[in-house]
Amino acid sequence: MTDATLKDAAVGRRLSLPRIPVSVAIAAGWIIAMLLVAILAEKIAPYGFTQLDLRNRAAPGNVAHWLGTDELGRDVLSRLLVSIRISLLIAFGATAISAVVGTLLGFLAAHFRGIVEQFVLMLADFQASMPFLILALAVLAFFGNSLTLLVGLMGLFGWERYARIARGLAISANAQGYAAAVRQLGAMPSRIYLRHILPNIASTLIVSTTLVFPEVILLESGLSFLGLGVQPPMTSLGNMVGYGREYLTRAPWIMLAPATTIVVTTLSVSVIGDWLRDRLDPTLQ
Repeated sequence: MTDATLKDAAVGRRLSLPRIPVSVAIAAGWIIAMLLVAILAEKIAPYGFTQLDLRNRAAPGNVAHWLGTDELGRDVLSRLLVSIRISLLIAFGATAISAVVGTLLGFLAAHFRGIVEQFVLMLADFQASMPFLILALAVLAFFGNSLTLLVGLMGLFGWERYARIARGLAISANAQGYAAAVRQLGAMPSRIYLRHILPNIASTLIVSTTLVFPEVILLESGLSFLGLGVQPPMTSLGNMVGYGREYLTRAPWIMLAPATTIVVTTLSVSVIGDWLRDRLDPTLQ
């Protein structure tokens, strides 16, 4: 193979690489930064998130406290870093539960059809028709607040989307040749769905995950804002916004820092989700 041929092949590979828009690159950078902050929160926080400084209560940003302090003299930056960890932990946990539950129910509906399918679709319609925030408020008010209960409860948010998508795609895959061929070879249904069908529909489910993830963040923020989410002394982004609203006119930095983080994070995930949808949708190629 000549040098010219190698050069042409290299140029072809460069031209075939997907061009990532600037907005998507910025959004991905922000998400990566948030993940690093969540992992290293306790190490990079300048103070303990419950440490008090009564001499500097509700003080604006300065050399000692870059983002200022709250009404009790706690460092806003330190609390913001820990809040990012807790909010992302809840969002990732709830999204994972929602995706697993919805996908499994969708596979069950596609495999058994008949009564099982109608039952799953009925549950999905019931879930979609009921305002989830009201249901969450009722459950948390009755059973009390705990981080485990909060993650499990929000894991039930959005599962019907995964169930409908997984059911439709699984039915379509069962009608294709590869699933029938594997079935004729004697493979178990679990192997067919998890090893053969799931990888082929994973791209669509990933796009759905990027749509549910920001909604979970906003839902957690809303519950914490109403006082039924993360409870003190633990903190989250919504918790900080809820406490900071009372000092919006006197110390706006208490609320603006977590509110800005919520907006930018949800916007970044949405931008990445829109880009993935356009890239993975064969009808748009």
